[in-house]
Amino acid sequence: MGAEGPLRDSTGRAVEIAIEVSTPCPAQALPPCPWHFPDVGQAPPDGPAAAGGDFEPPTIVAAYRAGIFPWPHPEEEYLWFSPDPRAVLPIDGLVISRRLGRTVRSGRFRVTIDAAFEAVMRGCADRPGEGTWITPALVRGYVALHALGWAHSVEVWDSEGALAGGLYGVGVGAMFGAESMFHRQTDASKVAMVALIQHARRIGIEVIDIQVLTDHTVRMGGVAIPRAEYLRRLGRALNRTVEWRPEPGSEG
Repeated sequence: MGAEGPLRDSTGRAVEIAIEVSTPCPAQALPPCPWHFPDVGQAPPDGPAAAGGDFEPPTIVAAYRAGIFPWPHPEEEYLWFSPDPRAVLPIDGLVISRRLGRTVRSGRFRVTIDAAFEAVMRGCADRPGEGTWITPALVRGYVALHALGWAHSVEVWDSEGALAGGLYGVGVGAMFGAESMFHRQTDASKVAMVALIQHARRIGIEVIDIQVLTDHTVRMGGVAIPRAEYLRRLGRALNRTVEWRPEPGSEG
């Protein structure tokens, strides 16, 4: 069951986004993962927890179930991490500024879920001058995962119908692993985060994993917790099933 009541900005005013959900299907059964991921309890806090494998759907899902996520590096593509501490975005802890609340209420942006997954992922990878860890193999793996109902995106569109920003990640049980976000227009990625939290609360997501903190996610309410605590929360979340596409009429 989702959280009660709307999100609110720093002034106490309600923040509600109309969201069109296009999730292709419930999460489909996957074949067994051919790789073994280690117990991450003793993994280095900053270094890789594992190396090798592939980015096929069963591998990515198995990694997240183990508390691990892919993070390609220039020296080696197939690297897997489980940092300690781990960053999460509390379901009831999103910080919405007065200005952001005003932007949401203005109707300046239209928001969808799972309407343009690959475009969002490629938008996240498009960082001129910065480099990216989102490799072609990772894109292929996640696009396949999306078609199978496991990977999800939030799209933010401007009034001309152009993709202004968004985010993507993986949903396993009642956990969503947010992988990356981008914006082409001011506040678009922040609007995507508001939409993600709103939708997560409605469908019953319990844990939003944001991996490591950034200045942006700290301002939005992200916090770091010990890896052991993250694994406890993950274990509880994996015992539940969440439908990303709600019944008709249940989404705002």
